[in-house]
Amino acid sequence: MTSKYENLRQTTSIHGANAAWLESYYEQYLEDPESVDANWRAFFRGVQGGEIVTEVPHSPIVARFERLGRERRASAPAGAEAQLQQAEKQEAVLRLINYHRVRGHQVANLDPLGLSPRMQVPDLDPGFHGLSDADMDTEFSTGTLAVDDRMTLRDILRVLRSVYTETIGAEYMYLTETAEKRWIQQRLEGDAFAPKISVDRKKEVFQQLVAAEGLERYLHNKYVGQKRFSLEGGDALIPLMDEVMRGCTESGVEELVIGMAHRGRLNVLVNILGKSPADLFAEFEGKFREEDLQRAGDVKYHMGFSTDVEIGGRRLHLVLAFNPSHLEIVNPVVEGSVRARQTRRNDEKGTQIVPVLMHGDAAFAGQGVVMETLQLSQAKGYATGGTVHILINNQIGFTMPNPISAEPGTETRTSRYATDIAKMLDAPVFHVNGDDPEAVVFVTRLAVDYRNRFHKDVIIDLCCYRRLGHNEADEPSVTSPQMYRTIKEHPTPMRVYSQRLQEEGTLSSDEADGYQKAYREGLDKGENVARTALGMVGNKYTINWSKYAEGRWDSSAETPVALKTLQNLWSRLEKLPEGFELNPRVSRVWEDRAKMAAGEMPIDWGFAETMAYATLVSEGFSVRLTGQDSRRGTFFHRHASLYDASTGERFTPLRHLSQERNAFLASDTLLSEVGVLGFEYGYSTTDPDCMVIWEAQFGDFANGAQVLIDQFISSGYAKWGRLCGLAMFLPHGYEGQGPEHSSARLERYLQLCANENMQVCVPSTPSQFFHMIRRQMKRSLRLPLIVMTPKSLLRHKLSVSSLEDLSDRGFLPLIGETGDIDAKKVKRVVFCSGKVYYDLVQKRDEDGIKDVAIVRLEQLYPFPADAYAETIAGYPAAKEIVWCQEEPENQGAWYQIKHRLEQPLGQSHKLLYATRPGSATTASGFPQVHKREQAAVVEAGLRGGASQRNGD
Repeated sequence: MTSKYENLRQTTSIHGANAAWLESYYEQYLEDPESVDANWRAFFRGVQGGEIVTEVPHSPIVARFERLGRERRASAPAGAEAQLQQAEKQEAVLRLINYHRVRGHQVANLDPLGLSPRMQVPDLDPGFHGLSDADMDTEFSTGTLAVDDRMTLRDILRVLRSVYTETIGAEYMYLTETAEKRWIQQRLEGDAFAPKISVDRKKEVFQQLVAAEGLERYLHNKYVGQKRFSLEGGDALIPLMDEVMRGCTESGVEELVIGMAHRGRLNVLVNILGKSPADLFAEFEGKFREEDLQRAGDVKYHMGFSTDVEIGGRRLHLVLAFNPSHLEIVNPVVEGSVRARQTRRNDEKGTQIVPVLMHGDAAFAGQGVVMETLQLSQAKGYATGGTVHILINNQIGFTMPNPISAEPGTETRTSRYATDIAKMLDAPVFHVNGDDPEAVVFVTRLAVDYRNRFHKDVIIDLCCYRRLGHNEADEPSVTSPQMYRTIKEHPTPMRVYSQRLQEEGTLSSDEADGYQKAYREGLDKGENVARTALGMVGNKYTINWSKYAEGRWDSSAETPVALKTLQNLWSRLEKLPEGFELNPRVSRVWEDRAKMAAGEMPIDWGFAETMAYATLVSEGFSVRLTGQDSRRGTFFHRHASLYDASTGERFTPLRHLSQERNAFLASDTLLSEVGVLGFEYGYSTTDPDCMVIWEAQFGDFANGAQVLIDQFISSGYAKWGRLCGLAMFLPHGYEGQGPEHSSARLERYLQLCANENMQVCVPSTPSQFFHMIRRQMKRSLRLPLIVMTPKSLLRHKLSVSSLEDLSDRGFLPLIGETGDIDAKKVKRVVFCSGKVYYDLVQKRDEDGIKDVAIVRLEQLYPFPADAYAETIAGYPAAKEIVWCQEEPENQGAWYQIKHRLEQPLGQSHKLLYATRPGSATTASGFPQVHKREQAAVVEAGLRGGASQRNGD
């Protein structure tokens, strides 16, 4: 032993028999260095060789402790044994405290029904640590326990059990930040075993439980058999949400954006957001405004709501997001909306706007979008300053019993808790018994304050039950007889709390009855007595979306830009920081773009796209471009961000065109489709002046986000009146790269098109791409844009434009024949989209064909019917009208637009199609097969084709 630790040797009793204690204390040090004495910290670092590490092999350390103990015991002075025993007892107490923090939640009383199995945890028994009844009245140091410095073991146990093993189960000791753990300990241990809640607040909580139960009972009796997805059993959600609002307003928060599925949604709408009961009753009775009936609409438990309420003299704006039946799919949508609102306010830390997500327990554990959304929580470009997550843990997933805590391998999950997935974020989890509303309120304020202090996600697991079936027509006792026998006999949360308050003298029976009567009378009048909404008061950040709903698809948009403006913008973009060294390949790209700006060479797709963004930013719009490789571009074509070849420093030229720091954002995202696309959809529904673009690495990969496309992007306006200008860039084209790198599933998007709900475009030139991007923002319309973007065309020698093309015309939904073809001699007109156009032109020129015109449909929906009919009329001798596509017959555009192609044709016309044969996969994985198929498609387009008319 070196002299450095001589003082420790002289003041500490260590011998071989004490090795177990030393190992335990060392484990505590590894878990939290600040929880052990400073001298011991120094000693343990010495054992580790002077370095601070998170884990080391323990066997050599145990051996060293034992050797040190034997040496110390041999030289121990007389009377040291008593000191040793006292030290061992003290350390046993500290271990007992630590084990309660780590494992107390496993024995906590969390299940109101008492059905969820509770573990036997010997670590929480004083006897396990060598403590006995004889030690109960002995005073010990409490260490880091947030109470008095010294207490009897009896009092220490009282605190520990009250805090960690009663109706709150706290999981936080896995957090890596010591400051966060310390903060939680101070709040839990200082207050939780004796929470301070005033009599008035208790009565408010009781009234909220009265409202929660009262609304459900009223609807149950008045609208028998109608679905409402009752909150009953989870009634404590209402005081919980009220406390979220109180805690947030006290922290200066001005907006809450809430996402939740259908369970309890109607209750939240009325009792938290203040929706008029009369309006809700009208929906149950099938009464709607005439303007509402112009849309497809949705069921009442999917609808969103926005309002302002007053909390403690402060105004709070509340938003409940629209949500389909796909449970957790709303999560990233809410986060995207919050991020857009924060950007609008320059709220970088998320101090003014807070997202609140409510989950079902089975859905939180089972839905992949939950993990993707959690993974976004601290990602650059996606962080929102932390989310308050609330699990309405009713212990049953649809019809499958789902215990609050379970051994691994149950039907509904592998992990012990439904919340375990959140631990990947270092997010604390607070389980709380829903039949103890005071504990619910306490935990909620703790969670809200944690979020607003540390700006990280936090989870409240509201452990409750579901009194009725999945919907009110189900009979749950068929699949869960034991649970529902217990539920039938169990008093409601309001009854449980009423009895508690009456027993402690806080509430009289007459008062309890009075609150219930007052609430019921309010419902009879159609009035809300639980929460008064102020309506949409608005503020300087409120956006009027009405002008974006009045535009038309065929309205003109000024997309051309003067040559001088384009050249001035490029001159600003091409300037790099002094000493910035480009990669040689990128340097050549930059040199070519300078020539393009000067008109010295044709412009390519990368230049046209960059200039489209530059012009929008210079005109006051913002641009948000995201995807898994969006900065560089999957096909090495974009280079929105440049990287110094020596230092790796990143520079994004487009960000420097505006003083607004968020005017342009290009972000490479995590490998997520549904999470990221949902986020971008939410962002675009919140900011109409931002060109929001999500780019798939390959268009095929968008099918990982199909729920978002089906339930939000294509139908959000029809169902909910939600405008959205989101653009999806989906690389598409058959180039022999196999089935997962060819088709963006064009047919799926066209199948979803109706009522002019979105546009589907397949631009074939850089200038078309330029004008299409600008049109999306310059037109007074905000509906989705689906783009089949190119791959090989990005460098195709024919797929280029001139600089003048950016300044002298706009986007063309249809591009007619551009070759030297005599219209009067044309016998066949081939219509196509995308890359196959260039294959057709090259083959026609090679073979010297002069009687075939080739026309590009650049916009497949809304279909340019007038331009199509005019084109056919321009070829009077043409009797064969051909649709040519690269995709198999059962895919691509053919079956989705065939009726539109037929509509203007006369009896003398024959409609033909040239496609690959029908296929169960999008493309062949063999290059040789691809080439043979492609040649056949082109040949059929120019000379053959199969007929779909006259029964052929």
